[in-house]
Order: sequence, then C-alpha cells, then structure tokens
Amino acid sequence: ATEGVFEGRDRTTGETRWLIDMADQWGATVPPWYAGQCPLVEEDRVILAPGGPEALMVALDAATGKELWRTPNSRNWKMTHSSIIPIDFRGRRMYVYCASGGVVGIDASSGAILWETAEWKISLATVPSPLPLPEDRIFLCGGYDAGALMLQLRERDGKILPEVLFRLPPEQFGSTQQTPVFYKGHIYGVREKDKQMVCLDLDGTVRWASGSQYRFGLGPYMIANGLLLALDDDGTLTLADASPDAFKVMARAKVLDGHDCWGPMAIVKGRLIVRSMTEMICLDLTSP
Repeated sequence: ATEGVFEGRDRTTGETRWLIDMADQWGATVPPWYAGQCPLVEEDRVILAPGGPEALMVALDAATGKELWRTPNSRNWKMTHSSIIPIDFRGRRMYVYCASGGVVGIDASSGAILWETAEWKISLATVPSPLPLPEDRIFLCGGYDAGALMLQLRERDGKILPEVLFRLPPEQFGSTQQTPVFYKGHIYGVREKDKQMVCLDLDGTVRWASGSQYRFGLGPYMIANGLLLALDDDGTLTLADASPDAFKVMARAKVLDGHDCWGPMAIVKGRLIVRSMTEMICLDLTSP
C-alpha cells in the first residue's frame, strides 16, 4: 500500500478499496460537529482539503490513493464543512475552497495557489460551498451573522485577483448550512434570519421572500424541472414554482416524521430521496 493509505477488499465484489485518515496523514483538525466536506472526484483523481499544517489541499489517484500533488498551507488555514468547487476561469481549471481563514483558488493540474483572499471567513462554522456564477463571479454565504459576499475574479498582469463586488447583511441573505441554487439568472436560498426562502438578483436585490407562513430552517432544497423543492426541519416538503416573479406554492406534504431533516436531497428519474436523523424515504414525484 502507498504510505499512509490503508487497503482492503470489498467483501461483496472483491474489489480493492483504500482508506485515508486525514488527521493522521496530513494533520487535519476535525471541525465542530465533525466533518461535512464532500470529496471531489474528477476523472481519475480525488481532491480533498485537509487543511493540515503542510497540506491545504491534496489530489490523490482514485485507484490507489497515491498523492499526486499537495498545496502548501503557509497561513495554516483549517478544514471547514464547505466542499471544494471546480470552476473554469479563462481556460484554466481551478478548485475554489472556503477554508477557516479565507477563500482560495488552486490550480487543478499542479496544486499551486492561483489566488486567495481573507475577505470572507465565518467565526464559528463555514458550511455552504462557493457558488460559481456567470462572468467569473463567485457567491459566498454563511450563518452566524456572516451574511453574504460576491467576488469577482479578474486577471491583471498575468495574476488572478479576487475583487469584492458587494456584501449582504444577514437580514438580506445568509445561509447557515445549505448552499444556494443558481437557476436562470437568479439565486434561490433560505436565509438565516427569518428562515424564509428568497430569490436574489445577481446584484443582491431580493426579488421575493416566501413569507412568514413558509419557513424552512436548515433543511435542503433543490430545483428540478422548473420546480423548487424545499424540506423544512420537521419533514414538510414544499414544491414551488422556480420563478423570480413570486413564491408560488404548487403542493405541500408532511413526508418525514423524524427530526433534523437536514441531509441533502437526491433525485433521479422522478424519484426523490429525503432523510432525517432517524429515517430515509424515497418519493415518486411522477405520480398524479
């Protein structure tokens, strides 16, 4: 096995698997409420952000777990719950990550730092992932009164420079846990302060809010086939029209009896999987 990689075999298929402990291998510090970062798999590579003393981000061979490159961590930024997001900037592939002390853009081929900024960081827990937008913009948001921020990437004298376009106070938008959705020129998400679903223009203007009768808490949401699906903390699923004109509810149903219905939803061919801390169900959305 590669140093630091523990191999084993799947008892059902017989295929070789590998396991890495990021705390042991790179000195990662486990954040509060354990870890929420999702590994990024691109082609034959797995990309992780351990935030260790000498490894802010690493790329591994997906078949063997062998380390292909690592990004130095001179600022000693720690791992967060946020996940790595790939973006393309003027023909260059990069990975954008919200670490504990700021945001960084890392070259996908070499692991070199292309840009970084300390303009965005959250005091307690960084959970939502960066949201790539047209015209080289990146929308960042968080909870704990962090609000939101819009970055603009620019190139000057061969360097990539992140510029802050605007900030939003938490009363206008901020998300504790879920990453907002970009759809047809607008941003949809649940804001922290009043738990309402809101629709934002790309300049940060609120187009609509769902109103006090529709609150969603920390639950997940997505857009599929022009419908906005949102699950509240207690397991009520709301289907609404994904339109910037108004918040128009199409249907509502109590689908879970558990608590903390916060896990991401998944949908395939009209079947939706939702879960709480105690149960998971599959719904057929194609039924009348």
